[in-house]
Amino acid sequence: MGTIEAARSWLEDAHDEVRAALDAHGVLFLRGLPLRGVEDFAVIRDAVVSSRAPYQEKATPRSDFGDDVFSSTDLPPAQRIRQHNENSYTITFPGTLMFACLIAPEWGGATPTADCRRVLEFIPDDLARRFREHGWILRRNYSEHLSLPWRTSFGTDSAEEIERYCAANLIGCEWGQDGTLHTTQLRPAVLHHPRTSEAVWFNHVAFWNRYSLDESIREVLESDLGEDGLPFATMLGDGTTLTRDEVDAINAAYDKATVRESWQPGDLMIVDNILASHGREAFQGDRRILVAMGDAVEITACRPTVAAATGPKS
Repeated sequence: MGTIEAARSWLEDAHDEVRAALDAHGVLFLRGLPLRGVEDFAVIRDAVVSSRAPYQEKATPRSDFGDDVFSSTDLPPAQRIRQHNENSYTITFPGTLMFACLIAPEWGGATPTADCRRVLEFIPDDLARRFREHGWILRRNYSEHLSLPWRTSFGTDSAEEIERYCAANLIGCEWGQDGTLHTTQLRPAVLHHPRTSEAVWFNHVAFWNRYSLDESIREVLESDLGEDGLPFATMLGDGTTLTRDEVDAINAAYDKATVRESWQPGDLMIVDNILASHGREAFQGDRRILVAMGDAVEITACRPTVAAATGPKS
């Protein structure tokens, strides 16, 4: 496509077509752009999104390259990352995600995506109904060892500032005697896209459920920490614990809707974060995928089937 300025101009001129493609498919994959570094990616990002969106309530390690550009994740290459919608547990989340490939891995490492309209269709009717009615609960135990420490997740050393953030963002928080932080938040599991009005499965229910962990890892963590001590736990919004079969059914729905494309240098993937989830395959070799977030959306704009709250829905 020539220069990065030509690519930016083309994307600006094609803005309406890009949005129409995202509304139809949830994901747009472009190949052969002159993306050679963070600066090039930032130029392209600003041609696509109307505004940048912050990365809030951080849950996984990322490298910050400046100008609101990050690594897609810094988790170990052997670790598969399951399908999820970015920041589905926050009350304001990015509407658009952008991924760019600078270095493609030797093997694996794709960023597969799933159409969340289809995911919802593939979830058993009774299970989907219960989530529509009750939403889902996320409980987090912030740790220096097994998950990000609260100072990193919230970007502050101030306990008072965290308490203010939690109060403003409908998160229940408690401090342990040892200074650890424990949070609880109720969120809808099903939203409606603000432009297309279509219902979508939008959450981290399966992603952070204990039954999605490798069995040997889960057994060790539960033995050492107990079920209440795991870094993340999810359940129905009325507090009902999910069974292994129910979590397996959700993961199977994702698998049925998932598509993938191997990365090549210069690839750009634009994701409507409400219409499509994303994940990461395990990989070998060097891999450098950049990510940026934009077009923040408030959860109330998505006709949630359950109102966000700090705790279980009675």
